[in-house]
Amino acid sequence: MMGSVKNDIHHLGHLSHEECWLLLSRIALSGKSEKEREKFQNIGREIANKCKGLPLAAKTLGSLLHFKNSVEAWVNVLNSEIWELEEVEDDLFRHLLLSYKELSPTLQRCFSYCVVFPKDTKISVADIIRRWFAMGYLGYGSDWEVRGREYFDKLAMRSLFQDFSKTSNLDEESIASFKMHDIIHDFAQFLRKNVGSRMRETNCQTCSPLLVSQVEKYRSLFLTIELYDPHFCDGLTSVRLLSLWKCGLEGIPEEIEKLIHLRWLDLSWNYFEAGNGLKSICKLYNLQFLLVGGCKLKEIPREIGNLIQLKELDLSSNNVIEELPESMCNLRELESLNINSCMALVRLPQGIPRLVNLKHLYNVGTDSLKQYPQGLAQLTNLVTLKIFHNQDGSKLGWLKNLNQLSDSLDLTIKLTSGDDSAEVEDAREAELRKKTRIRNLIIFFNESTMGVEEVVKEASAWNDILDALEPHPNLRKLTICEYKGSRLPRWIASPLNQLTFIFLYNCEYLPSLPPLGKLPLLKTLRISGLSELKFVGREFLGITTTTTTSIIGGFPKLEELEFEDCPEWKEWEDITAEEDCDGVSIMPCLTELTMNSCGGLKELPQRLMRKVLPSLKLLDIFYSTRLEQVYGDKEGQPWKSISRNNPHLELKVLISPA
Repeated sequence: MMGSVKNDIHHLGHLSHEECWLLLSRIALSGKSEKEREKFQNIGREIANKCKGLPLAAKTLGSLLHFKNSVEAWVNVLNSEIWELEEVEDDLFRHLLLSYKELSPTLQRCFSYCVVFPKDTKISVADIIRRWFAMGYLGYGSDWEVRGREYFDKLAMRSLFQDFSKTSNLDEESIASFKMHDIIHDFAQFLRKNVGSRMRETNCQTCSPLLVSQVEKYRSLFLTIELYDPHFCDGLTSVRLLSLWKCGLEGIPEEIEKLIHLRWLDLSWNYFEAGNGLKSICKLYNLQFLLVGGCKLKEIPREIGNLIQLKELDLSSNNVIEELPESMCNLRELESLNINSCMALVRLPQGIPRLVNLKHLYNVGTDSLKQYPQGLAQLTNLVTLKIFHNQDGSKLGWLKNLNQLSDSLDLTIKLTSGDDSAEVEDAREAELRKKTRIRNLIIFFNESTMGVEEVVKEASAWNDILDALEPHPNLRKLTICEYKGSRLPRWIASPLNQLTFIFLYNCEYLPSLPPLGKLPLLKTLRISGLSELKFVGREFLGITTTTTTSIIGGFPKLEELEFEDCPEWKEWEDITAEEDCDGVSIMPCLTELTMNSCGGLKELPQRLMRKVLPSLKLLDIFYSTRLEQVYGDKEGQPWKSISRNNPHLELKVLISPA
């Protein structure tokens, strides 16, 4: 059923007239000069009196007036006939009506539709935009998502939504989810009061007149109860959005074919193990969003290609599907394909380049999918491709023209003994440096077919491949795993990089570390499994002396530094006496230093430790025998020498097993 709604209205505590004016003016006059603010004072105070002490009214009116830049426009608000309405259910509705009437008809529909969610629901912005599109509120252009975000932002600026949670995307912060205030939820219901409110007569034993009227009112039906014998009567055929998420269905109701106006269908987490359950859905030719994740589907019928209006297809967590039909490539309008956790999927359709509008290919948890079709290289609109392998014929070079790729990319690279120059050239052809929108890059070198001697012999090939995979300086997070090269590339320590996070894992043949201290924005550095690392020199700090007192580098933003599982590491070279002077800043932001399973290291560099002490809050020493012996005794001189100037420094020690 659609979410039940409480009819009671909760009134907030009342404000004084002056407090109402202060709240209203802070919003309405934001960004205006003192001179401009003065000319709105008198009329603004009169409008504030209309708030009758209600904080939400002051906030809503303030947001409305913020978009009105003349005194005359404010006077029109004061003299609006809405203040005289008698049929409103609550005084606050008059204030909300003023804001609502200022909206375009499309924005009015978008706002009032949000009432389909129960009170206090945390609503995903991406989800509501897709639903608006399915309802036809956003038109039919390819930029519907951008338009939907613009509509949402306009409604949010009117104080019609609250409790925002935010996310960062391509360095821009945006709202990810929101809620509606209970009173605004009641107001949206009030707006829908006379739409489809007449109870229709129905002979159906399952669908109540109330249910039918709700479908008429919202064209949406979201059921959240188990349905053992689902039934769709003629009274429900107008529904556009239908969710039967986790309703305990064991098959798709045949009568679903009647729902010819359906644009959105969510059948996720029902179990359709038997039969060709999706065939009946493939007759819903207006369908734009189909979600069948976690349904234990064994195959996708070729009739799926009939759904030529489909924008989004979610097949995630169907872990026995082995392949997708070639007919799926008829879905030229498809923008999003989700195959996350389709663990048995071994191939994608060869006709995939026909999906010319595909923007998102979600493929996390598809370890059996080793080979990608070459046509993937033609999907130049692709924004999301989480994982890519260069195995079984797939080439890194196919990424060359996919320059819209954004957010995160996980490359799995498998090297074989053979033509090294071809593999290096393939990595170079990927042209990662042109992927300006990727922020998180993971490069995982899969188990090589080479033996240890071959790995050492081919070290230059490993080095050259990683050199060729240079990303754009916009990258924020970099992880390199199982790399068998003898050095890291120069680009990793370029001061032009915007890296904030680096994780080096099991790069077992690296004997030293590059000058990572040159990175101006690096906050977290984790180094694990460098079994050949014996010495960390001063060059690691990336210090460059430009004058007698000016030093560049030295990890200016580093907050967390962790060394783990470096058993052969014997010495960490200290800074010089000149670098130890007061005018030189090295690791000024470091708050946490972790030394884990570094049993060969005798001591920490004393001068460097004095440098980081003012900011350091936590020193972790785990399973590192010699360091435990030196610093484990808090009464001993070594510990006192580094903690003397920082009494708040916390030491955690885990003793190595005997």
